[in-house]
Amino acid sequence: MFSFINKKIKINSPLWLPVTTDIHSHILPGIDDGAPDIDSSLFLIKGLYALGIRRIIATPHIIGDIYRNTPDTIQNALEKVKKACTAQAIDMEISAAAEYMLDDHFMELLDKKSALLTLYKNLVLTEISYSDHPANLDEMAFRIITSGYQPVLAHPERYFYYHQNYAAYSRLKDRGFHLQVNLLSLTGYYGKAVRNAAKFILNNNLASLVGTDLHHERHLSALQNKDNLKLFKAYLGDKKMNNIEELAMQ
Repeated sequence: MFSFINKKIKINSPLWLPVTTDIHSHILPGIDDGAPDIDSSLFLIKGLYALGIRRIIATPHIIGDIYRNTPDTIQNALEKVKKACTAQAIDMEISAAAEYMLDDHFMELLDKKSALLTLYKNLVLTEISYSDHPANLDEMAFRIITSGYQPVLAHPERYFYYHQNYAAYSRLKDRGFHLQVNLLSLTGYYGKAVRNAAKFILNNNLASLVGTDLHHERHLSALQNKDNLKLFKAYLGDKKMNNIEELAMQ
């Protein structure tokens, strides 16, 4: 099943992803819509390792009305994965943060001054509704920043309401959001409009981060596609992405 893991891949090979740190994935078992169990987690982790990833920051969803994860549920799932990786001698650095939906539950966490699970220091990964633009996004960004965090907006290219007005991406940056593009968006995996938006964001140097947003085997298979890997390298080979240590200093 995992025979491809043992194949030797040269460093800087076009068959590697153009980053070695994946800052957005759903590989923790059984706590959101990502890996359902530990075997699935290991399959996805081994797949990322074969693509050159050496550091994973797992980001399970925290959504008030669907996935109300907590630091405890996430830490417990993380420990299971780390133990399983040790048992199978998988040399992957794995930590966990969260992908927070900007909803009422998130704002309650801010109001209560609950410690948020961050990518690194004060960088917090966020997402917004796919169906409707939040009317109070400016206010939410202000409250996040004044609480001491730097918001990272996951996959802005996937929010259809920005597709007719690309200037919105610059405004998101002006509000204080760092932008994170999904690698598979570049391939048309989510559709042509998403692909065009992702290319616009990267071509105009509006993104600071990229991620796999890996949930399941279909995502992994698309990431492994040779033509897609060459496309990722063409778009990102000369860009400095996913330097979260440097980004947190801004």
